[in-house]
Amino acid sequence: MSSIAQLLHRAHFLLGAPSVEACPPDQGIEIAFAGRSNSGKSSAINTLTGQKKLARTSKTPGRTQMINFFALDDERKLVDLPGYGFAQVPEKMKKDWQAHMSQYLEDRNALKGLVIVMDVRHPLKDFDKMMLDWASHYQVPTHILLSKADKLKKNPANSTKFQVGKAVKDSPNVSVQLFSSQNRLGLEEAHRKLAEWFEINQDQAK
Repeated sequence: MSSIAQLLHRAHFLLGAPSVEACPPDQGIEIAFAGRSNSGKSSAINTLTGQKKLARTSKTPGRTQMINFFALDDERKLVDLPGYGFAQVPEKMKKDWQAHMSQYLEDRNALKGLVIVMDVRHPLKDFDKMMLDWASHYQVPTHILLSKADKLKKNPANSTKFQVGKAVKDSPNVSVQLFSSQNRLGLEEAHRKLAEWFEINQDQAK
């Protein structure tokens, strides 16, 4: 097991913050995950950490309404941002979520990277573009996980990756990859990106 995989496997729930003001002290390194409510974000977090139930997966989109923090060690955290898009919640609550996410991206000094999870079959929806715009505006390095890649054959999946890469080619610090929680496609590539942002030497555990 690589050093980053070992670190991620230590992830444990720290707290759920209803607002940026309720977040833990702004220190260390945080990597945040965002995605539409049906994007496979929770499954991706569970697969990346090698844990089955760390992030809650739900058949009810939009169930996660807090900014959830998972500690890896004293300095590093994963942050699960509220799901967006199809959530069956009042419009005011959606706007509140957007405000909290925007404030988090703008104000959080510990934030070193943003992972946006998109269903490979339905990428770059309005909310995905909004997150990309925010990340670009606040100069947050961004990695796109095109999830559920097992649902497409290889050529269509690669074609989608190419098209998404083309769409974000003018955005600095944005990378794209295919990912599948089902068959672990792209797990090592995603781990390398997280290791880079968390400043982990991948050779340490080899």
